[in-house]
Amino acid sequence: MTFVDTHAHIYYYETHEVENIIKRSVQNNIEYIYMPNVDIASITPMLSVAEKYKMCIPMMGLHPCSVEQNFEKNLEEIEKWLSKREFAGIGEIGIDMYWEKKWIEEQKQAFLIQCEWAKKHKIPVIIHSRESLDQTIDVVESLKTKDLRGVFHCFSGTKEQAKRITDMGFFLGIGGVCTFKNNNLVSVLPFISPQYIVLETDTPYLAPVPHRGKKNEPSFIPIIAQKLSEILHLSVEEIANITTRNASVLFKRTE
Repeated sequence: MTFVDTHAHIYYYETHEVENIIKRSVQNNIEYIYMPNVDIASITPMLSVAEKYKMCIPMMGLHPCSVEQNFEKNLEEIEKWLSKREFAGIGEIGIDMYWEKKWIEEQKQAFLIQCEWAKKHKIPVIIHSRESLDQTIDVVESLKTKDLRGVFHCFSGTKEQAKRITDMGFFLGIGGVCTFKNNNLVSVLPFISPQYIVLETDTPYLAPVPHRGKKNEPSFIPIIAQKLSEILHLSVEEIANITTRNASVLFKRTE
C-alpha cells in the first residue's frame, strides 16, 4: 500500500528538516511527492530538493499571488526552465481572490498563458482557485479543449462545482481540509467518483486534524486517506490504491 502527495511545498523547510520529513514520508508509505513552484525565488530550493531526493518531483509555474503588474518578465524566466529540463506539471497557477484582488486581470492572463504551456508540453496544470472557484472553472471551460488536463488543488467546493470540474476530466485535490470540523466535503465527496480524487497536503499549510495549526508534511497523507475512507465507505487500502492510480494517470507515470 503506497500513497502519493500530489501537492507539497517541502522546499520551504530548512535542509535538515527536509531530511527528517523525507524519512517520515518513507516510513508512512509515501511513494512520490510532487512539488509545485511558486515564484522565481522558489525555483532553486525546489530543484535542490528534487536533485537530492528522487521521490520529490518538481513542477514549474507562477502562483497567482506572485502575479503583479509586470508579470510577463517573470513568466519569461519561468518559461526558459521548461526548455532546460522536464517538469511533471505546470503549477501552481490559477486565480486567487482571497489574498490579492488588485491584479485579477493579470492573474487571468498569466493563467491562460501557462495553460498554453501545459498543452504544448503535454503536462497537467495544477490549479489554485481560492475564493475564485467559479471564475477559474469558467476560464478552463472557455478553453474548450481536450488537450488541457490537470487538478483543482485544495478543492472544497459544492457538488455542482465538482461536477463541472470532473465533466472536463479534471481531478480534485483533497487534503487536510476534509478532516476539519464542519467542512462541506463530508457531504460533497460521496457524490464524486473516487476516480477523480487525488491526495495532497499543501505542505507546510493546512495540516489535518489532529495536527491542525501545526506545520503540515507528506507523512500526514494516511490521516487524510483514513478520513476519506470513512466518508466514502472504502478501506484505507482501497483509497490508497485508487488515489495512487489516479496520480499515475494525472502525471502519466507508467513505471
